[in-house]
Amino acid sequence: MKIIIGNDHASPDMKREIVKYLEELGHEVVNFGVDTTESCNYPEIGAKAGRAVAAGEADCGILICGTGVGISLAANKIKGVRAAVCSETTTARLVKQHNNANILAFGSRIVGIETAKDIVKAYLDAEFEGGRHKIRVDMIHELEK
Repeated sequence: MKIIIGNDHASPDMKREIVKYLEELGHEVVNFGVDTTESCNYPEIGAKAGRAVAAGEADCGILICGTGVGISLAANKIKGVRAAVCSETTTARLVKQHNNANILAFGSRIVGIETAKDIVKAYLDAEFEGGRHKIRVDMIHELEK
């Protein structure tokens, strides 16, 4: 699977750990984030990653900032993006199964690295269930018009 990863200045260490973990799982990772703690603008990173995911340049995306919220808000402004902030594995699994989220987000100031890995694994292992959930995801897309 090809995965875009993006992060801001609050999260370069966690991003590096998640990239390593994803590669160990056999995924290809494209880095849209920063590698330093020098202040940057997370909306630019979230939007860039969102555009790439929406355009089909990757199978999904993972975004990390201090809370996961700011960067996901930016990504969600891009038509076709369904970014969800998750701080535990149940939500990570359900956002894929029920909402077909194409971007997972979490906060480096909220979860530790082992929890972050568990969240990523739960999200990647889940599959969209379709059916009544597809109808609802289609309704979300209609809101973008």
